[in-house]
Amino acid sequence: MAPSKSHLTYAFASNYSNNHVPPVVRAFNQWSSASGYYFKFSRVYDVRGAYLKISFETGNHGDNNNFDGPGRVLAHAYAPTDGRLHFDADDTFSDGPRAVQNVMDLETVAVHEIGHLLGLGHSNDKNAAMYAYITSGVLKGLNSDDIQGIKALYGLTN
Repeated sequence: MAPSKSHLTYAFASNYSNNHVPPVVRAFNQWSSASGYYFKFSRVYDVRGAYLKISFETGNHGDNNNFDGPGRVLAHAYAPTDGRLHFDADDTFSDGPRAVQNVMDLETVAVHEIGHLLGLGHSNDKNAAMYAYITSGVLKGLNSDDIQGIKALYGLTN
């Protein structure tokens, strides 16, 4: 993504369950707010024309980054300018907004993966959304490390 590109469109693949849309929208809203609204995310319905493309995939799904079935790898996303975010369809996710014991929270995973879409790497702060690991039944939003990271990456001062 070009540094000046701050209005990003996103679309869900045609097989993406409508139940899983609200947690991802909430995750986009977290990043928009954390960036001082530098980033604006708008949903479009033509995945081919969207800047960010979101889908559930299984196993070998054509990006040389295979999923491993239930557990372990939950999702992956590609930094700018690729724009793909894939969730592992073999994992079970809750749609929130509350934590569900022994289930991964989709909004929490989406917040992490959107950070990668925006160009952030993993954080060493265990409380950060960009920390590499998450536990089932846990909700995580952006913390100061995540916010400082995105602001530093894009030269945002507010």
